[in-house]
Amino acid sequence: MLMFLIIPFLVILCLNSTTPQIPVQTPVQKQQEPQKKPVPPGPDDEIISLETNLVVLNVTVTDARERYVSGLKAEDFNVFEDNARQKIESFGFEETPFASAILLDTSASMERKLSLERAACANFVEGIREGDCFAIFSFGNAKVRKLQDFTEIRDIPDAVWDMRADGNTPLYDAIAQASEALSGRRERRRAILIVSDGADTQSRVSLDQALRKALTAHVLVYSVDMSDASVYGSAGRDSGADVLKSMAVKTGARFFKSPGGSQLREAFSSTVEELRHQYTITYESTNERLDGKWRAVSVKVKDLLLNLRTRQGYYARKKKD
Repeated sequence: MLMFLIIPFLVILCLNSTTPQIPVQTPVQKQQEPQKKPVPPGPDDEIISLETNLVVLNVTVTDARERYVSGLKAEDFNVFEDNARQKIESFGFEETPFASAILLDTSASMERKLSLERAACANFVEGIREGDCFAIFSFGNAKVRKLQDFTEIRDIPDAVWDMRADGNTPLYDAIAQASEALSGRRERRRAILIVSDGADTQSRVSLDQALRKALTAHVLVYSVDMSDASVYGSAGRDSGADVLKSMAVKTGARFFKSPGGSQLREAFSSTVEELRHQYTITYESTNERLDGKWRAVSVKVKDLLLNLRTRQGYYARKKKD
């Protein structure tokens, strides 16, 4: 009888002593497997890319009816820098969040159009989605003012409703300041939306300097011309409409002609929609020279019936002394 009691006890004792050794390594091996997979580039990588030869391109593709085209693959594109073909490092088409800076002209000539600016600005803010952010600047009376720092809150600050029109137009200063603010953002897509009716009349930086800052910060410059005439007078250093259009084309964005502001609201909503339908392509430049020179970039899509827009180039980093 005693033997019958001792034998089960010994069996249980042996099982308890060996059980912990069995499953210890199995779950650890399963947890390590995902770490072997490559991690896709995140927003931080774009900031790091400013210190490397990695070039980031946001590309808009439309068909003959100006409808956005999705479903293309990396092999459908060819990228060239100074006519030298480049290898695409990463490729994507997704609705990633964007950061935008709205620049509102408050020079004296805008006095009768401020209400249109405010309404269109409110419409733009209402159209952003979760994760998008925006800042608002005004430029007039020789000053650039930040009316709203970057935020995801879809509300217009009182400062916008309190804007007053006065003085000259520091357009280039506004572009430069907004570009600097956007350069520190983590979002892959960054855009400036300019609303103006005149040429620059008083800025500390030049047009070339403003464009250089925008391109260095990977910023798309969308511009809305609210002038009543298609050609400006000689008061400004450059033709306002020509400058706005040139900035849009060189950065791969769009130029909207809105005489008197009649199409301003549509321009704002179109910009939001476009920022949601872009391909993001990156490549490692084969030109390793740190000479600070302009490098022309062109992207071609194999389907010749499609239309494509992206920035025309960038300025290479300059070797530090």
